[in-house]
Amino acid sequence: MPGTPVVDDIELIIEDIGGGGGNPPPQTGDGGGGDGEPNKRRKPTPTSPRRYQTAIVLAMLSIVMFFMALAVTFLVRKTSSDWVPVHLPFMVWVNTIVLLASSGTMELARRKELAGDLKGFRTLWQVTTGLGVLFLIGQVMAWRQLVEQGFYVSTNPASSFFYIFTAAHGVHLLGGVGALCYVLFRNFQKTKLTQSVAAEITSHYWHFMDGLWLFLLALLYSGK
Repeated sequence: MPGTPVVDDIELIIEDIGGGGGNPPPQTGDGGGGDGEPNKRRKPTPTSPRRYQTAIVLAMLSIVMFFMALAVTFLVRKTSSDWVPVHLPFMVWVNTIVLLASSGTMELARRKELAGDLKGFRTLWQVTTGLGVLFLIGQVMAWRQLVEQGFYVSTNPASSFFYIFTAAHGVHLLGGVGALCYVLFRNFQKTKLTQSVAAEITSHYWHFMDGLWLFLLALLYSGK
């Protein structure tokens, strides 16, 4: 029939306007959604953790290259005639125990977070942060003990490397303490980074600094 195309067009227009059932189209914007409830402020879509993992791996590789260069120089320099061995201060061993304990409390905190115990997570994370600060204070005390032995930065190559190694490690560990505080005080409801991912990335860096300290301690002990 000649009028059939016209009727079909009218039906299509009615369907476009009324949705075929006479219901009004879903509203958008601040006025509300299709179910009549006001739209809530959407939480930012979480970003893939892979980009953060890649960034921390690159950061750790650069730190490894830096300390490896210092280690090679140390091994070459300690064969010189002006090398006077340094007796490692007692606080160095205390600091090692503190740092190892901080890695343990960090892993316990992460287990609490994965289990949904946010209160337990925050408590253990605070303990880890406190142990990190305690380690840095202990390093200053170790320097004071070394000064009491008569060893300063410029006394001889052995004492110079002790201050250089411990100071460089302390600076990088201070960055880790900053990351711990970030996880502790950051409101992750307003970021694309989740608390779980932030805690995981921070733990990678912290354990890395723990292992780096053990390596430096063994290196310094070999220079006795």
